[in-house]
Amino acid sequence: MAYASSPAIAQLGGVPVLILKEGSTRKTGREALQTNIMIAKAVAETVKSTLGPKGMDKMLIDSLGDITISNDGATILDEMDVQHPVAKLMVEISKAQDDEVGDGTTSTVVLAGELLKEAEKLLDKNIHSTVIIAGYKKALEKTDEVLRKIAVKTNIDDDETLKKVAITAMRGKSVASVREYLADLVVKAVKQITEKRGDTYVADTDYVQLIKKKGGSVRDTQLIYGIIIDKEVVHPAMPKRIENAKIALLDTPLEIEKTEIDAEIRINSPDQMQAFLEEEEKLLKEMADKIKASGANVVFCQKGIDDLAQYYLAKAGILAVRRVKKSDMEKLARATGARIITKIEDLSSDVLGTAELVEERKVADEKMVFVEGCPNPKAVTILLRGGAEHVVDEAERAIHDALSVVRNVIREPKIVAGGGAVEIEVASRLKKFAKTLSSKEQLAVIKYAEAVETIPEILAQNAGLEPVDIIAELRKKHSEGEKWAGINVYSGKVERMMDVGVIEPASVKKQVFKSATEAAIMILRIDDIIAAAPPKEKKEEGKGPSAGMPGY
Repeated sequence: MAYASSPAIAQLGGVPVLILKEGSTRKTGREALQTNIMIAKAVAETVKSTLGPKGMDKMLIDSLGDITISNDGATILDEMDVQHPVAKLMVEISKAQDDEVGDGTTSTVVLAGELLKEAEKLLDKNIHSTVIIAGYKKALEKTDEVLRKIAVKTNIDDDETLKKVAITAMRGKSVASVREYLADLVVKAVKQITEKRGDTYVADTDYVQLIKKKGGSVRDTQLIYGIIIDKEVVHPAMPKRIENAKIALLDTPLEIEKTEIDAEIRINSPDQMQAFLEEEEKLLKEMADKIKASGANVVFCQKGIDDLAQYYLAKAGILAVRRVKKSDMEKLARATGARIITKIEDLSSDVLGTAELVEERKVADEKMVFVEGCPNPKAVTILLRGGAEHVVDEAERAIHDALSVVRNVIREPKIVAGGGAVEIEVASRLKKFAKTLSSKEQLAVIKYAEAVETIPEILAQNAGLEPVDIIAELRKKHSEGEKWAGINVYSGKVERMMDVGVIEPASVKKQVFKSATEAAIMILRIDDIIAAAPPKEKKEEGKGPSAGMPGY
């Protein structure tokens, strides 16, 4: 079967046979590969200038006119709303990187773009993409081996190292001026929620609640050993401050529930109506009495609280909050030690949680309930402040990165130096490894090394330094055995990055290489693009400027 000029038509015995729908397009072989590589390089080029502490920010304006100012790779690509499938793939790898290790999103996209750029040079020399893929896989295996050898084991109780890791993640963000203050909060928060399970330590950063409130400055950000509920106290007569709180968490409504089946109550006299209302009132009073009898003086309810129940609770001097989110209820349980109860009958003093203080406060024109001073809380809150909305948003992204990297070190206590030191060391060892290969894969491994070397090159470029001189000096230092030599973009010199305090988790670097290589390999394997025809717009016949035109 031979293909005719149209990609959707084949010739069978001289008779054209329609294979794809009319309007479908198809690109095959080299043309498909070139298109995909070009798109991936364009996406990488977009975020390249944001890499490193001296990277620039991007301003993104969505269709509603909302502004996002950021240099976070995952945020930029997500806000760009790209259309091409390969561009979407690049966005996916940055999201996967963010979900897995929370940092290194820009590096991943830039490295994937550089790997494809180098692969294109080999394709121009008629080296088959399968050979390049095999070479890249061997290079990734060697890179993983190198990272395991050079990574330095650290102690998770070494707060100074953890702070340096957090500070490194926040360099180049808009909060860089207060990064030491924020890094201190981040380390305390992650250490507080860390648990030992068997022989390993686990820190789930979902239990660090981030609450953003515009106003004040970033330095007003505070760590609360407890939880903030973004709701107000339900009744004005209730106390707004309770010390030595005994907290009940209810996943049941303090209301008279309607029957699940359609029922009809026949009332023939006013006395019957009164008895009906009194019974309702009695049931609600019993609920409030049970809460009071358990010793609780604070109630957080996941569902609704009836007006009459509110009155009885207020009369008993109990502070109550309703419609609390399920995720906040779980955090409250971890912070206060309370158990979430689904039946009022199960409420007793044993299931109550404790906190030194529960208080309603006004923050930036909004009332919120603070639950503070919890004994050994396994969920904490960082209350983020900032002068403007986009400042608070960018501070949240910086803290998210810092929380993630500190968690990564606790999960896998191994560190490496930043500033391009790892990339140069990996590249130099890959070049030596390439010499041991006898096939064309040797060329692919060399190109992989060259792609990896472009990361420190871009770091230098973004800092306004001379990349060629910097790379030459870095190569010289690494050949002399200085494996932690990297670029200090602030001094503009090559220095030992461990001494300068530029430290990253080894797990982040490993994931950068894995994600970028997998994305590059996936794109190199595509040799055929078959796109369905876009849906046609239906126009009323005889109306509009396009009436009668073909394709409408």
